[in-house]
Amino acid sequence: MSEATVIANGAPVSMSLPCSLEAFLQSQNLLPRSVVVELNGEAVAPSEFMARQVQAGDRLEIVRIVAGG
Repeated sequence: MSEATVIANGAPVSMSLPCSLEAFLQSQNLLPRSVVVELNGEAVAPSEFMARQVQAGDRLEIVRIVAGG
């Protein structure tokens, strides 16, 4: 692993990559079950967060799920 940058919600984020999507979310203080994620324009199911790898240069869109009514 080496220090690299990804783009998360339009902002650069540096961290050790590659890593699982779940590890990336946890490093950003996000609960994996409380967000919806697109990785390079593709929606990722929460069940895939451990298997999907975040690589240098990837683009993520992360939206928090908010309960309410």
